[in-house]
Amino acid sequence: MTAWAETPTLVGRHVTLRPLERADRDALVAVAAADDLWDTFYANVSQLKDADRWLDAAFEQQAFGRARLFAVCDPAGQVVGTTRYMRMAPAHRRLELGGTFYAKAVQRTGVNTEAKLMLLTHAFEALDCQCVQIRTDSLNKRSQAAIERLGAKQDGVLRGHQQMADGRLRDSVVYSILDREWPGVKQNLLFLLARHA
Repeated sequence: MTAWAETPTLVGRHVTLRPLERADRDALVAVAAADDLWDTFYANVSQLKDADRWLDAAFEQQAFGRARLFAVCDPAGQVVGTTRYMRMAPAHRRLELGGTFYAKAVQRTGVNTEAKLMLLTHAFEALDCQCVQIRTDSLNKRSQAAIERLGAKQDGVLRGHQQMADGRLRDSVVYSILDREWPGVKQNLLFLLARHA
């Protein structure tokens, strides 16, 4: 179980995922502010408007062993987003991928595909997960399409799941990948990634 207590550095061709540090604060704020990403009402990136509070909450979850935080970096080492393992439950061999956002400049490139490939490979092959979940806002159709492209299966909708900062009550669409599905999902991700070669 010691692997569950560590945040690995995962290196690919298009992206590197490394442990998030408090020193990444300003870079993350710049990514969120660029192109007004944080005004996307259905995305949690808006929480970075109070970056210190966001970081405190994220690192608190990590300290509790419920999350592992990653900075998403381009090949030059520049921070272009963030992602995390969350709702980690080692006893049940489950976790969730979430808290993800990317600079618009790297959206629709190989970054998300490779990041998900590396995160899922580590989850299933190093952590021995039996289930990895991904949730998204029911209004975020682009995110749902991206998750379905990965090969995740929709489990259902959690209605009235989350109170948003703007007062809206969010419905969350829940997807998952099971360990027995992982080999096929991995082949699909490798195929999708090859298109960005």
